Amino acid sequence: MDAITDLGWQGWLSLGLVALSFALFLRSRLAPDVITSGALTVLLVTGVLTPVEALAGFANPGMLTVAVLYIVVSGLKETGAVGWIGQTLLGHPKGETNARLRLMLPVAGLSAFLNNTAVVAIFIPAVTDWAKRHQLSLSGLLMPLSFASIVGGTCTLIGTSTNLVVNGLYSSQSGGLSFGLFELAWIGLPLMLVTLVFILVSARWLLPNRVAASTRFEDVRRYTTEMLVSTDSPLAGKSIEAAGLRQLPGLFLVEIERDGQIMPAVSPQVLLASGDRLVFAGMLDSVVELHRIRGLVPATNQVYKLGGPRQERCFVEAVLSNKCPLVGVSVREGHFRGYYNAVILALSRNGERVQRKIGDIVLEPGDTLLLETRPDFVLQQRNSKDFLVVSQFGDEHPLHHERAPIAIAIVATMVGLVAFELLSMLEAALLAAGAMILTRCTPDRVARREPDWQVLIVIATSFGIGAALEKTGAAALLAGSLIELAGGIPWLALGLLFVAAAVLTALATNNVAAVLLFPVALDSARLMDVSVIPFLVTLMVGASASFATPIGYQTNLMVFNVGGYRFSDFIRIGVPLTILVGAVTVTLVPMIWSF
Repeated sequence: MDAITDLGWQGWLSLGLVALSFALFLRSRLAPDVITSGALTVLLVTGVLTPVEALAGFANPGMLTVAVLYIVVSGLKETGAVGWIGQTLLGHPKGETNARLRLMLPVAGLSAFLNNTAVVAIFIPAVTDWAKRHQLSLSGLLMPLSFASIVGGTCTLIGTSTNLVVNGLYSSQSGGLSFGLFELAWIGLPLMLVTLVFILVSARWLLPNRVAASTRFEDVRRYTTEMLVSTDSPLAGKSIEAAGLRQLPGLFLVEIERDGQIMPAVSPQVLLASGDRLVFAGMLDSVVELHRIRGLVPATNQVYKLGGPRQERCFVEAVLSNKCPLVGVSVREGHFRGYYNAVILALSRNGERVQRKIGDIVLEPGDTLLLETRPDFVLQQRNSKDFLVVSQFGDEHPLHHERAPIAIAIVATMVGLVAFELLSMLEAALLAAGAMILTRCTPDRVARREPDWQVLIVIATSFGIGAALEKTGAAALLAGSLIELAGGIPWLALGLLFVAAAVLTALATNNVAAVLLFPVALDSARLMDVSVIPFLVTLMVGASASFATPIGYQTNLMVFNVGGYRFSDFIRIGVPLTILVGAVTVTLVPMIWSF
């Protein structure tokens, strides 16, 4: 009671703002960064926090490491390294259970070393295509994809932003002490095993069978495009089926031209050879993805005559008007590239493919073109009478596959420097990000926009709110209540901390839960005179155990619409999984890191 009386208006204001923030997370359409920024502003203007205290989160090493790692991962994405690894590892599944195992193992492994949000972003299109090719339920794969990435991230310090954030706070409080890069594997690996087994065993009863959002809107336009198997292509010598070119979703291999001979109705067992010209027909999304496959290059040499590296170009969709001066002449005769500084990669006419080589096609009004060009083409031609519609195809652009080994080497070096304690995580990440840009694995324009500023602002502002809880004594009050509820038993207090973290992350986000409960974990250990390490590890796992709702973790939100899920789908499988992870965590953590 004395603690409650001594809390003061500053403590009650801090607690009230935390409660209000979580209520807004749950029931408001306001963005999380707006909510936490608003709460921090109130604490600043009321004098609860000084400007230095309020803004300290923006200089926290954990938050900065998360920001820099976005750039490191962009190098892997821009070179196609992670996408290529994922496609290679998925292979040919033998049923739904085998497909889930083939998916979750590499995703969990990659998420231990890469930001799990980036891993899921890369795997979603790959899994979507994979499911279509092998007649698999997409809703039976995407939720395991997200869960595997979450639990994989608990295995290392850099696997998830939650671990980095808590470690950054711990280092600040302890004067430089820090968790080792692989120290969390002692609890992460058992949790990974338990999670994978649980999903594989229970999927038949707990995973839904939904109609994905992507299947409701089929692109009726059919494009014609031509690709060459490059001289150093890893696809050379592989059968069409083994190369993954037979069952591309909405895209069909029409024919192969080899040494002047045409092979129509191609068998899936035909072996590809360097120099083969492949003619495809299909949907725009798949045509664009085709141009991002390692070992295939556009059949036209015009793309190599455009200015600047391919990585700095983009894909643009344009519809010809009847005013276009090139209407009525073939693509080759009209010198389309020289006229517009753009190359036609694919063409659709009245929603159907044109059965001629692209260079021989005579252009007509209404033809829809997929172009490879520079980003300024859209601004230059948007109001041109030559085109009815001009629009950039998302943020898609050709990849720099030949630099993939460099990107992988940079990440491996970063991990090695941290593992052998030669550099801190932030220092190694900064060097890796700089190396990605200097080696042109990622263009600087891409590197600038890669960080997810909403996530970073939520993390940084939450540091300030957590500092207010600590400064006003509100965190000590909560810790005292936690200990009283646990009867002073450290093991029980650990379990209650996990429950609090899991509930808060389900209602808000993992980083907010971790930051706000950090001072509670710290004070709980101090008041019971035990080691803080078990409490911090439990906090890391609890804040990452975002299985029960789609709003608690970014990867869940990413698969929510694509998989056609409902909110209740996550509750059905996520709640028992959270309970299982909590039981394993609270049992093992004190055995590994004693009180």
